Formats: sequence, structure tokens, C-alpha cells
Amino acid sequence: MADSLSSGLGEEKEKEKEDSEWDKKSDRVRNNTGKYGFTESLRFSDKNGDSKDKKRNLSDLSLFRFITTELTRGYFLEHNEAKYTERRERVYTCLRIPKELEKLMTFGFFLCLDAFLYVFTLLPLRVILALLRLLTLPCCGFSGSRLLQPAQVCDVLKGFIMVLCYSMMSYVDYSMMYHLIRGQSVIKLYIIYNMLEVADRLFSSFGQDILDALYWTATEPKEKKRAHIGVIPHFFMAVLYVFLHAILIMVQATTLNVAFNSHNKSLLTIMMSNNFVEIKGSVFKKFEKNNLFQMSNSDIKERFTNCILLLIVCLRNMEQFSWNADHLWVLFPDVVMVLASEVTVDVVKHAFITKFNDISADVYGEYKASLAFDLVSSRQKNAYTDYSDSVSRRMGFIPLPLALLLIRVVSSSVKIQGSLSFMCVLLFYLGMISLKVLNSIVLLGTSCIFVKEAKMEEKLFDPPPSAVSSRVNSKANRTKIVHTAPQKEATSEEEGLPDNTEAANLVQSSASALPKIDSDTFLTTPDEDEEKIIIINTGQDGDGLEPRRPKKDLLEIDRFTICGNRID
Repeated sequence: MADSLSSGLGEEKEKEKEDSEWDKKSDRVRNNTGKYGFTESLRFSDKNGDSKDKKRNLSDLSLFRFITTELTRGYFLEHNEAKYTERRERVYTCLRIPKELEKLMTFGFFLCLDAFLYVFTLLPLRVILALLRLLTLPCCGFSGSRLLQPAQVCDVLKGFIMVLCYSMMSYVDYSMMYHLIRGQSVIKLYIIYNMLEVADRLFSSFGQDILDALYWTATEPKEKKRAHIGVIPHFFMAVLYVFLHAILIMVQATTLNVAFNSHNKSLLTIMMSNNFVEIKGSVFKKFEKNNLFQMSNSDIKERFTNCILLLIVCLRNMEQFSWNADHLWVLFPDVVMVLASEVTVDVVKHAFITKFNDISADVYGEYKASLAFDLVSSRQKNAYTDYSDSVSRRMGFIPLPLALLLIRVVSSSVKIQGSLSFMCVLLFYLGMISLKVLNSIVLLGTSCIFVKEAKMEEKLFDPPPSAVSSRVNSKANRTKIVHTAPQKEATSEEEGLPDNTEAANLVQSSASALPKIDSDTFLTTPDEDEEKIIIINTGQDGDGLEPRRPKKDLLEIDRFTICGNRID
């Protein structure tokens, strides 16, 4: 009985709880209906509220309203003014690049032309004057400590190198080389041409060092202790270099000649497409101002060299067709095509490099001023090098092998017979001298204007860079952490422990102080052209970290100087 009563009471209590909860829910529903016009409950919904809710949702989510919103919504670019201003400046920079680049290319092209004409015009005259001085010296009496001036010694060495190399080049059969290369497949010739381009850069980088070593060995003061192998070994090394480099350029010219004479022009097309592959290899990399200067010098040298190679190809083809002028117009479209592709690739490459690396177009004016400074400084009384040699170091353009090859091709293509032919050669030589003098005068005046605009007149009277400064500048791209501690006597081992911990903390803080590159800025690992030296001062009087970043001046950048972690 007791169990039945207790169970009955429990059921009544549960019913009362359910009724009370139901009443609360109904009151909540009434309140919500009164406030919002619809009902909310777990198990109950009002039909009138649902119908009103559906009608309102349908009116809010109509297709017409969505289309109207998409057509009429707006935004304000002025809320991010800095970002869009920067994008506009990038567009303007890309539009200015072709003009500024071609100004630099034109100026550099005539600089290379001036150094190239010097080998044919003034160098033979200077060699003759030096030899006359050497022959007439016993008659006039010996006065002074030198038989010849250092510049005259260098001129005589250049003359002897040219004569010996020309005699060696006369044994090289150009026709046999042409047919040997023509028998190869297109893919082989494409690979050979690329290998020749790499070899040309390697020869240029090492060849100028060989020539400079010869000039300095021959003109070094005798008071100094001998630290070289002698002038004669250096001379034969220079002769061997010029001969091998001339052979390499001859193979390049022959390969280009085969490409011009191929029936379907497939090899010429492949060689032209190689220029566009250069865009892929250079655009998507980080470039500093010094690296871009090296690339600009390389492009100037490459454009001038290609013009000389095209001239050699035209001479060889005109000789084969008995100097028929009609055949020249057959070659003309291909020549224009090669030069146009070269110009297009240079413009596109430099435009995107300056865009991705946020470099202003005004930097090409600085490059012109640096090249002009070399020309003006070589005319000073305190000049320490010839202008043709400074062009060789700055641009990697060595005129001796290219001039030797051109002399070899012209002498084999043009037959000189009779007095009239000699008169024509003499007139042509006088015309080249006139062109050289006119080009030098115009370049010198233009260079003076560039140097004044760049405010570099004071540097003209600075002493030449010493070996110590050049050795210091060659240690770029290194990060050093130098520990400097005050000189204090150690009193006990216990005092040394906190000093070590403090130094360790400073090393960790220096590691965090190193510059970090945002990975979103560049796709590749960036390089830096500055030497980062972090001095850690463990004394109490110092400031802790003293970063020092000496930058390289453009006047110190040669063609094959490592800037950052590479040579461009």
C-alpha cells in the first residue's frame, strides 16, 4: 500500500512540474509574440507567425534586390591612398624605363665604340712614336730614369700582342671551321652557342687580370722587391689568352653565320629565343642597385659585341656572293630581327626588375654618371689607367680579341691590289681617325655634363684607391659578430660566470637584431650587397650592439665584382 501511495504522489508531482513548465513556455511564447511578431518554442509554432516570417524573408532575399545591390554598391579608393599611389608610380616607372635605359645603352655603346676604334687608330700611332723614341734615344742622349714612360710601355706590349696573335690567326682556316660547324645538328649548335657565351664571360673576367698583371709587371718600379715570375712569362700568357679568346669569338661568329644561311632559319629562331629565356633567369630574383649596374654593363657589352658579330657575318656572306649589293637586302631583315629581339628583351627585363625590386628609373642617370666619370678621370693628370682599360674592367669588354678577329676577317675578305687600293685603305684609315676624334670629343663633352649634374667633380681630384681599401671592399657579404670586452682583471671564478651569461644573452639578442626579410616580398632567397658587422660590446659603458653597414660606391663596381652573393 505504501509503495502504491508513494508512486501516485510522485506521478502527481511530475505532472505538476510539467504543467508549470508548460505554463512558463506559453508565457514566454506570448511575450516573444508580442515583442517580435513571431513565436519561438521547442515544440510549438504559431502558424500566423510562420507565415509573416516567411513573407519577410522572401522579400529580403529576392533576386531583384540582390542584383540592385550588386549594381549600386560602391567603395572608396581614397581609403587606401598610399597603396594605389605606389601602384601608379610603378606604372610610370615602367613607362620611363625604355627611355632611360636606351639613353644609358646609347652612351655605353659609343663608349665601347671609342675603345674599339682606339685599337685601330691611335694605338698604332702611339706604338710607332714609342718605338721612334726608343730608337732615337741613343742619338739624343739618355736623360731620366726610364727609357719609356709606363703608358708607352703598355702601348708597345699591346702592339706586339696584336702582331703575334695576328700571325697565329693567319693559320686558322675560317672556311673549314664554317663547314665543320654546318655539319652539326641544330640542337648541338644551340648547346655550343650557349657554352660559348659562358666561356666568353669566363675569358673576359680572367683575361683582363692577365693583361693588368702584364702591364704592372712591365712598369713596376725597380726599387721594389721582385715578387713576380717575370715580364716574358706574363707576355706569353697574354698572347695565349688573346689568341684563344679570338678563336672563341670566331666560333661564335661562324655559328651565327650558319644560322643566317640555314634554309628554314630554325637555328636563328632558337638562338633568338635564347634571349627570352634570359628574362626568366633574371626577372624573378632580388636585385640591388649594384647588381643592376653590372647587368646594364653586361647588356651594353653584349649589344656592341653582337653588332660586330653581325658585321662579320655580313662581310663573309658578301664575299661569298662577290659583293653583290642585292644579297645585302636579303640579310637585312634577319639582322634587324636579331637586333630588335635584343632591344625588346633588354627593355622587358629591366622594366620588370625595377618593378619587382622597387628601383627608381633615376638610377640609370647614376649609371651614366659613373661611366662618364671613368672617361673624364682618364683625361686627368693624375690618371692611373688608360680609358680603354677602364672600360674593360667596368663592362667586361676587352677590345683586343674582337679587333684581332675583325682584322683577320677583313684581310681575308677584301683583296688589296694596286696603288688605288692602297689609297682607298689610307683614306679609310683617315676616316676612322676622324670618326674616333669626333666621337671622343662628343663623349668627353657629354661626360663632363653628366659628372657636373651628378656633382662628382670633387672625386676627380681624389687619390686612386689603395690596395688596402680594395682589399677591405672585397670582403662584402659577410656578417661578423665581434666581441669587445673591457680589460678587467678576473678576481674570482664566481665573477666570470655572470659575464659569460651576459655575453650569451647579448649574442642571442644580436641574432634577433639581424635584418629579416619578409618571405612575401620576394619569391627567392634575397642577397645583400652590404657588409654587416655587428659589434657586441660587453662593457657597461657601451650601447650593446653597434651595426655598421658600409655600402659599395658605384665607382668601385667592376663587371666581375661580386655584389651580394653573385655576379650579374
